[in-house]
Amino acid sequence: MTRPDRMTGEGTTGMSQDVHALRVPPEGAGWRLDRFLAERLTDRSRSTFQKLIRDGRVTVEGKAARPSTELCAGDLVEVRFPAPPPEQLVPEPIPLTVVYEDEEILVIDKPARLVVHPGAGCETGTLVHGLLAREEALSGVGGPKRPGIVHRLDRGTSGLMVIARTDRAHLALAEQFRGREIRKAYQAMVWGRMRVSEGVVDASIGRDPTHRRKMSVRSPRGRAAVSRWRVLRTLPGFSLLEVKPETGRTHQIRVHLQSIGHPVVGDSRYGGAAWRGVQDPLRRRALKHFDRLALHAWKLSFTHPVRGDLLSFEAPLPADFAELIEILSRPRAEGRPR
Repeated sequence: MTRPDRMTGEGTTGMSQDVHALRVPPEGAGWRLDRFLAERLTDRSRSTFQKLIRDGRVTVEGKAARPSTELCAGDLVEVRFPAPPPEQLVPEPIPLTVVYEDEEILVIDKPARLVVHPGAGCETGTLVHGLLAREEALSGVGGPKRPGIVHRLDRGTSGLMVIARTDRAHLALAEQFRGREIRKAYQAMVWGRMRVSEGVVDASIGRDPTHRRKMSVRSPRGRAAVSRWRVLRTLPGFSLLEVKPETGRTHQIRVHLQSIGHPVVGDSRYGGAAWRGVQDPLRRRALKHFDRLALHAWKLSFTHPVRGDLLSFEAPLPADFAELIEILSRPRAEGRPR
């Protein structure tokens, strides 16, 4: 699919607004309008686009439409996003490690325990607040509470993230994520020793049918998800893996590794308090007090959203993760050997 064009214009109130023009490709023929927009502009939900359509902010070939309008190949769809409310977030001086930056993007090494953007239960002290303190302008495509945010890492996960400074960079990067063109690799410390040196987990992921706050491979409405892994190092009772997710489902690596019997160390949601079964005092203490996921996004590769050249980055393991590896490398760990 071709990428959307972006324009700016004036709304009925005189405030500036973003206008995104999208041409329907042949494979989009017959799609509902709301589905097409949600698939193309992935940072907003289908319900958001349904509201925009009902509010008269979406036209097809210059005419008002309905969410259920069926599209034809070649149709011009225009979306007029309202201007975000001014100054909703107050910048906060949060230290950030910047790996790369230019006029279009930033690449940062996010520390563990830092939430990416404001949400329920966390309205301050997020990565976004730190970005706002550092940046004069960030992409507004994701909405007023997610400026510049193209993708996320869980609070407990450390590592590389790309941030969009401009809307055109944001939309181009979102298209790469949607097309699975962005390459990511994680290091994960998991419970147990793997029986083989590498493998693939190909299992759909959706909401757990019993525990709605969890994701699961048992969901009847799961979406396709694939994770490739290989052993980097074998430790007594544990394995250090490199994991390359080919899709980007919520909690994908954590759920996939738990589903094959090797949950990520520090993952209380999907692995429980497994440290309770460790007899060695040093390891037990280290695992008990490791209050984050042993999961680090250490490699990131993508095409520059404007220039078109390939960018590749690597972030070293944080000190706490490296220290955990050193402790677990000592002779024989009790608990969950495999």
